[in-house]
Amino acid sequence: MRIDETLLNEAKAYAAKNGRSLTSVMEDALRQLLNRATEVAERPRVELITSDAKPGFAPMVQQRLDAGETLEHILSDLEDEEWVERARNAAR
Repeated sequence: MRIDETLLNEAKAYAAKNGRSLTSVMEDALRQLLNRATEVAERPRVELITSDAKPGFAPMVQQRLDAGETLEHILSDLEDEEWVERARNAAR
């Protein structure tokens, strides 16, 4: 087996630092590599949720932006409307 000299020196230093043999370090590394490959192969496929929504603002907001209003002003109005609606619902 041929191993890059720099990698081998790092493995030897790791083994010495941790009071282990080079063989045990190499076995653990190989075992972890094989286990990781098995775990990836057994992992269920993830289905991502996608949306068909169109990018941009709600039509009412876009109309106000087109009319020259600032987004900050529009958002302020929307926050006030939401607060009023919450207050109405709480009173019921």
